[in-house]
Amino acid sequence: MHTVLLVEDDQELACFVRDYLSQYGYRVQIESSGSLAVGRILQELPDAVILDVNLPGSNGFEVCKAVRSRYPGVILMLTARLEDVDEVLGLENGADDYLAKPIRPSVLLARMKLHLQRQSPTSDPQDESIRAGGLILYPQRRAVELRGQPVKVSSAEFDLLLILAERKGSIVTRMEIHNALHPAEEYDYRNRSIDLRVSRLRKKLEDDPAHPVRIKSVWGDGYMLSAEP
Repeated sequence: MHTVLLVEDDQELACFVRDYLSQYGYRVQIESSGSLAVGRILQELPDAVILDVNLPGSNGFEVCKAVRSRYPGVILMLTARLEDVDEVLGLENGADDYLAKPIRPSVLLARMKLHLQRQSPTSDPQDESIRAGGLILYPQRRAVELRGQPVKVSSAEFDLLLILAERKGSIVTRMEIHNALHPAEEYDYRNRSIDLRVSRLRKKLEDDPAHPVRIKSVWGDGYMLSAEP
């Protein structure tokens, strides 16, 4: 049974989401304070965190930033605000996904299940690796190494990197990446979440953002993971 910590100060909404997810076998705990959420996430290590942006104490962005480097699970952020800057900020702080209120519970469930499935290995953890120069990915363990050293990446970052690694040396368009990550959603060319994740990956993979050689941009088209460096 997957465990979920729902950080939401609207008690009516929190109980509604808890009851809905419980029908599908999730064990959901509720926390209404952003100030207390960081400690609970790091102590309890739930499989997933559903994190509202507007919280008393620390807001959702602050909570996400505080736990991301030490919390390996899924973080889904919720907000009633629709500005693009909120989505950008959430993704930059390490959120795996971002949903606007009012929440459609079936969409929330589908998104969370998808991220949890990607995190759960289904076969021998001693899986075959994918290599691109000094970069190695272990799909079943969802682990990344650069020149023999482990690299911490979020669930969403790993998913994107794996898509590029499986087609290393070839251009992968933004639409192809989007369709692989969100097969049930229509592609919106104005959405920059893929670019933001690439930017974060470049920093973690020591790839100069001004002159990237590992994850290369193909202007107006997409990205390519080099097989060489």
